[in-house]
Amino acid sequence: MASTSAEFALTFTLSPGNNHDAPEGRELLELISSDNKHYLLMDKAYEDEKTRELAIKQGFIPVVPPKTNRKEPWEYDKEVYKRRNEVERFFLRIKRFRRVFTRYDKLVVVYSGMVTLAMVFDAIIC
Repeated sequence: MASTSAEFALTFTLSPGNNHDAPEGRELLELISSDNKHYLLMDKAYEDEKTRELAIKQGFIPVVPPKTNRKEPWEYDKEVYKRRNEVERFFLRIKRFRRVFTRYDKLVVVYSGMVTLAMVFDAIIC
């Protein structure tokens, strides 16, 4: 998620690498809500109806392009969607920490701590 001045993460979870993104994203989305109608920038992995409806229910404005094979595509704010690169840049910044990028830590609690530390450093530096 991105604010107007800097990118930051609200929360995160770790999931098995073989899990699809959308169910994991819905679990995270259930943990947060917005009273101010913030944009929720998502890539096409999250464009299913369940995820978009949950985003609206939680008070967000979902901004996600429909897949090209959608029978009934919807309109989305293309200018706002261009800011999704800020999310990708956030992931690139925390992956500068070698222990995050290579996942040397096998225990979830240790790896989560390292990701949290990388996020804190990113928030302080940026």
